[in-house]
Amino acid sequence: MAAGAVELRRLQWRLEELEQRVGLGGGGCGPRKVADELVKVQVALNNIAGKRERIKILFKKIEDVIKYLDPQYIDRMAVPDAMKLQFILAEEQAIPARAALLEQVKTLQPILDSTSIQ
Repeated sequence: MAAGAVELRRLQWRLEELEQRVGLGGGGCGPRKVADELVKVQVALNNIAGKRERIKILFKKIEDVIKYLDPQYIDRMAVPDAMKLQFILAEEQAIPARAALLEQVKTLQPILDSTSIQ
């Protein structure tokens, strides 16, 4: 519990140091809070983007790109069993040849693992 409090104080000190370094403005107004400034920037950008139709479209496309780049996106897509069966049937002639190659690799595995090759 005490270690957590020490860590929290340390983090707070680091945040205050960062705010001092980044947020010093002109004149004697003192340090600005970084989070407040970021919120102001976000609001300004949203206001600008809201007025321009092309920017709205770009933001939508960026969201789509992020969605498609997600590694789990394909996992969420449901492929019907009939489609899976078609994939298997399309590869029917190649499956025995690939199985034979896999068996050959398994029989040669001790040779591949030998110290002379490594």
